[in-house]
Amino acid sequence: MDRYLNDDHRALVREVRGFAREAIVPVARELDHESRFPWENVKAMAERGLLGLPIPTELGGQGRDGLSYLLVVQELARHDASHAITVSAHTTLGTTPILRFGTDAQKERYVPRLARGEVLGGFGLTEPGAGSDASRSTTRAVRENGQWRLNGSKIFITHAGVGEVFTVTAVTDPEEGSKGITSFVVTKPTTDPERAEEVGMGSVSDLGYTPGVQAGKKEDKMGWRASDTRELLLDDAVVPDRNRLGDEGQGFVNFMKTLDAGRIGIAALSLGLAEGALEAALEYTNKRKQFGRKIFDFQPVQFRLADLATEIQAAKHLTYHAAWLMEEGRPFTKEAAMAKLFASELSMKATIDAVQVMGGAGYSDRYPVERMLRDAKVCEIGEGTSEIQRIVIGRHLINEAFDNA
Repeated sequence: MDRYLNDDHRALVREVRGFAREAIVPVARELDHESRFPWENVKAMAERGLLGLPIPTELGGQGRDGLSYLLVVQELARHDASHAITVSAHTTLGTTPILRFGTDAQKERYVPRLARGEVLGGFGLTEPGAGSDASRSTTRAVRENGQWRLNGSKIFITHAGVGEVFTVTAVTDPEEGSKGITSFVVTKPTTDPERAEEVGMGSVSDLGYTPGVQAGKKEDKMGWRASDTRELLLDDAVVPDRNRLGDEGQGFVNFMKTLDAGRIGIAALSLGLAEGALEAALEYTNKRKQFGRKIFDFQPVQFRLADLATEIQAAKHLTYHAAWLMEEGRPFTKEAAMAKLFASELSMKATIDAVQVMGGAGYSDRYPVERMLRDAKVCEIGEGTSEIQRIVIGRHLINEAFDNA
């Protein structure tokens, strides 16, 4: 990976690995069992600048490149995917839409607080009737006296409970289809104010909350159980026009651009899960003996793990290449879809294979691979399902074929 990584990247990975082993590994099992948000560790990550890595320094971030951010997500996921998605959703989905499409006033008001981790951010696109087909949004925004009144709901929203700043889409012109969708910045108080006050992050008293925005019931999920996921409710939410994000009618386009970057983040998270599963499987099979031999010495086990290592290397190239294209300002939609598709499906394969070679031990929660398996599944669903990624790739293939004809 020397083509992509420099000494600063490698030093950052070592730092995050040390933090993860010291602070995350000892509590990951308990957090998963209790479905508890890791406030203390999120605070520690904020203090290390991990919630604002790719954000410019003048807006409170670390000013690092996009690959640095992805390496952090990848390394965190090797140890616990819930911590990784907390950083990923907050950064790519919660912060960068404001950074990319917001006015100077919006950036100055929200981005520094998000980048420093004073509050957590989220992204509201998916609805009960609009998942893969996000253009079918029914959340409405009606202009009234220089402001907007929003009604609807967003589902499966990361940080909808603990977070306070969100970018959401709403239909402003029903006759225009996807071109009639606009995005807005809305705010709400955290659902866990006592813990936020205790750890000293997660709530800002002068943020100015949007009337009518609130969190729904927390989801009881199969995986990512230490990550906060809820419905975000918009009930006559009154949003001033200054909180419109980007031009009217550009919300869908801008959110699709955000998802392109988000897919590289999920690829990195998936890659970390696969690495963590392989690492656990190697350690176990090199110690455990059957028939008088280490399990690793059996050729079928070696072949299975060798294949995983090869596929992980391929996933790294896909993910890092997509990140390089994004950093260079080149088109990367197809490459992001390829990286997300390959890495997410690999994370499922890797975790299943790890459980298989570890046998009953892998199936129990004495080892982290059963949690990794549950965490991996949503990687094939979130930020666009595997089927959607194949559609995106297929459309690019046909367009490129005709463009080059």
